Amino acid sequence: MPERPALDLLGLRGAVLAASDEFFGDKENLIKPAAPVFAAQSFGPKGQIYDGWETRRRRGPGGTLPDPAARDWVIARLGVPGVIEAVTVDTAFFTGNYPRECSVDAASASGYPAPAGLGGWAEIVPRSPLAGDAENVFAVTDRRRSSFVRLNIFPDGGVARLRVHGEVVPDPALLDGLTVDLAALENGADVVACSDEFYSSPRNVISPGLARVMGEGWETRRRRTAGHEWLVVRLPGQGVISLAEIDTSGYRGNAAGAASVQVSDGPLTEHSAWRDLLPRVELLPDTPHRFRVTGPPATHVRLNIFPDGGVARLRLHGSLTADGLAAVARRWQETGG
Repeated sequence: MPERPALDLLGLRGAVLAASDEFFGDKENLIKPAAPVFAAQSFGPKGQIYDGWETRRRRGPGGTLPDPAARDWVIARLGVPGVIEAVTVDTAFFTGNYPRECSVDAASASGYPAPAGLGGWAEIVPRSPLAGDAENVFAVTDRRRSSFVRLNIFPDGGVARLRVHGEVVPDPALLDGLTVDLAALENGADVVACSDEFYSSPRNVISPGLARVMGEGWETRRRRTAGHEWLVVRLPGQGVISLAEIDTSGYRGNAAGAASVQVSDGPLTEHSAWRDLLPRVELLPDTPHRFRVTGPPATHVRLNIFPDGGVARLRLHGSLTADGLAAVARRWQETGG
């Protein structure tokens, strides 16, 4: 099955913790989920309002240009630990006031340290030129696990959005011996295949929190041929599911009419590898449906919806098997650096 784009690890309930300066634009703007916007001639007490993080102009002695090493910085906590694959520094609408260069550092720390207590920073993006009003994407080759990032801009300026793309690496200590949502992105699950994602991403159904509006779920186009829509979720490791929740909240005239859930611990392309976990059941609009289930150990789950429509959230509560937990623990150790 084809690989899906890497997750934004900041988007999984990450936070911006500290910045050297945010005179013109708040640091929290960096991780807004929506695309940046701009309204010309929109002025506040400090000047034109930009949808991003913007620092004041740095100056050297006597109003000269700043030292080439001068920089501003911002520190962000990833929503979950992960291996970073790329960083996007989006300077949308910053044209004469964007930073000329940037670099990115990463660190891994247990618990919830204050920004001042963080150490062990490693450069994952070397100092590189930035283009204005553009998505600047930088590949990352360091395969160590990270939980914090620091964006450095030289010497000052504005950045609209910061995205940190990568793979979740769940902490086995938070999964061992517990009943958890085995379908949650933050626990290391992901959507690996989907029949249709016309209106919204299938990853929405396994994202943190509740869907506030129907656009925050998974919705397919209206099907005009025989068949049904589906998506496949890879669990963080082999697990046993005991409760399935299919939530259609927010979908009133366009909820899926029925659903079933299947599990597999074998080759996904073999029809015989799939077993029924939840036989086909009718769904109500705008309703969280919960079902006690019993099934074999599985590494993948397929949600089928009939014939099409929207689902806000899919939750699969259960526990990892000994083999599943061992695989998660190996991944954690391999990425520890």
